[in-house]
Amino acid sequence: MKNKKPKFKVGDIVVISLFGTVCKVSKVRTLDGMYVYELSNKEGIYLEDTLTSIREYDESVPKNETLQIEFKYFFGDLVQVIGYEQEIFKIVGLRTEIWRYKKDAWEDITYELSRLSDGEWLEASEEEIILIADHVEAPVFLQKLEVLYSKSKETKVMELLQAMNLQRKTEKELLRLKRERKAIIDGLLDVYNDYKTLYELFEEEEYKNVMDLVMDNLIKFTTGKADE
Repeated sequence: MKNKKPKFKVGDIVVISLFGTVCKVSKVRTLDGMYVYELSNKEGIYLEDTLTSIREYDESVPKNETLQIEFKYFFGDLVQVIGYEQEIFKIVGLRTEIWRYKKDAWEDITYELSRLSDGEWLEASEEEIILIADHVEAPVFLQKLEVLYSKSKETKVMELLQAMNLQRKTEKELLRLKRERKAIIDGLLDVYNDYKTLYELFEEEEYKNVMDLVMDNLIKFTTGKADE
């Protein structure tokens, strides 16, 4: 330690190699015979071999990089998304995030989607997407989908109209039966009253028997048992 000098001094601009973070040396200390450094706006201490001078770091990092990213899907493609299998989406945007570290690098592709049914927005990765029709085939697919939807909608309308007509027929039939039942009851009441008058005048048993028979039928029609 007596002969060795610290690699960095207070005020030097350094880079934390693991993260690529630029900091300024705020204090130089020794620990177990080694130089360690405190950095501005950073907690803890850092060993020399975890730091690089800003000049050396700039020289080691490529100034320019040419990327060739291949997109599996493109604007206007119609897709389904895992977890939303009953819905169809249209790709309306692409976003690429580039990640670079000293010992690692990768790119993430995110697709921005719009649901056909209501325009709801959704993000998905390539692994979550299932192609239904590419942007060239999409217009034809949408036309077919619209025809199927129209037929389905027309079928539902026809079924609704048929149900309404059936209901109207049922209501008319019930009204007709109700009128017939009322006419029968009115007729039975007239017969009952006529025979009641005859029975009160002549007190003959046959008039009483007819009255009883009429009353039995009146009970059946007024209680709904006449249909049984």
